[in-house]
Amino acid sequence: MTTRPVFPSGLYGVTPDWDDLDQLSQAIEAAARGGMKVLQWRHKTCPAPRMIGMAREVKRTCQANGVLLMINDHWRVAEAVGADGVHVGRDDDSPNAVRLALGPDALIGVSCYGDINHAKEMLAQGVDYIAFGTMFASATKPHAIPTDHQILTQARALVAQTGSNAKVVAIGGITAQNAEPLVAAGADSLAVVGGLFLAPDIEASARALTHAFG
Repeated sequence: MTTRPVFPSGLYGVTPDWDDLDQLSQAIEAAARGGMKVLQWRHKTCPAPRMIGMAREVKRTCQANGVLLMINDHWRVAEAVGADGVHVGRDDDSPNAVRLALGPDALIGVSCYGDINHAKEMLAQGVDYIAFGTMFASATKPHAIPTDHQILTQARALVAQTGSNAKVVAIGGITAQNAEPLVAAGADSLAVVGGLFLAPDIEASARALTHAFG
């Protein structure tokens, strides 16, 4: 009997909608040198015929750099390329359905926004992390309503009550300058898009974000 890997604490990079695979690979390598543990490949505008090819290249880069790979939304793409797991939103297939499709070893994370009751429902489905945000104003999701940081503390308590191994993830507008209060509030992991991949020095930004965990 195999044991599903545990989603790691620490820096969780989320990609911008980049089409240039060389740019993406170099950015992943730099972030990994700076301490990134997990990457979520997120490309909302990628044409379906290109998805598997791009994801396969991202998987190669992640594997070569010791980084776990999560695919945003598309569990079939995750299955096709052998990704470590998938991140699902409120309008995607349920974690139970994804688990049935991908098997017991897949990591599954979910967006809970600012809804602790939704998080409770997702923990009952055996997810590996519950993500909350946006924590700060975010260029990636400019219309999202900021979430009170106390949701992270509530989520950490909820995880403890349920006896789950799930991690609490914070996302949205996170930078090296505002990361530490989120960790103090209860975040096990910080999911970062622009504050990491759009920084002038990706490796330095990754190191600074990783430093927030002590």
